[in-house]
Amino acid sequence: MIERPQLLSAFDSLLQPERFKDYGPNGLQVEGRMEIQKIVSGVTASLALIEAAVAVRADAIFVHHGLFWRGHDGRVTGWLRQRLALLLQHNINLFAYHLPLDAHAELGNNAQLGARLGFVVQEQFGEQQLGCLGEAPSAVMASPYALADHIETLLGRPVTLIAAKPGSMRRVAWCTGGAQGYFEDAIAAGADVFITGEISEPQAHFARESGVSFIACGHHASERYGAPAVAAHVAGRFDLEHEFIDIANPA
Repeated sequence: MIERPQLLSAFDSLLQPERFKDYGPNGLQVEGRMEIQKIVSGVTASLALIEAAVAVRADAIFVHHGLFWRGHDGRVTGWLRQRLALLLQHNINLFAYHLPLDAHAELGNNAQLGARLGFVVQEQFGEQQLGCLGEAPSAVMASPYALADHIETLLGRPVTLIAAKPGSMRRVAWCTGGAQGYFEDAIAAGADVFITGEISEPQAHFARESGVSFIACGHHASERYGAPAVAAHVAGRFDLEHEFIDIANPA
């Protein structure tokens, strides 16, 4: 068992949120009880995740998507009131790290997704150097279709593929979540295929016109691995209990 400031310090030291210009506050978003023995990790601080954390008697929740974002008007109504009320009622701490969790070189979303898919990072690219560029096993790079099948098998869900060229590929770029805006940077960096969570209308045209394939594998599906990796790492340091709870999301 440790106290809340010690746990916050451990997360901050590991993820270094001060390095990032982000879309919302990183760190402790909701203050709960002082003493912490059990951490639940998840992707998003949804009502379902909070209810699950209550059921397993968690003292803290660690997520990628917290409750507060830049541009929110500040009113505590509707879904935000429901989530906050449940956290406060059960005195549960909420820790959330967005871009710092994407970026960690070993435990972050990009690193963990790359490791799961068998990719080797060679360099980083894009705004705040969040995107990864590297190599993948030659068998899965035989064609965009082979790579898409590989991703579907390992992530357990269908992907959206814009296959720009039918042949083999050499360099793969990826950035988890809603990073479709990184596609042009990936093209400029020399990627043959770009993988992220979502696709917007322009990317299909960019892929066809540039000859660089695009694979959207799901925002939630691509970001399931960083939060449990970080939470398990920190829990292990302090002999805390940890449980990852994956709330299914088709997006």
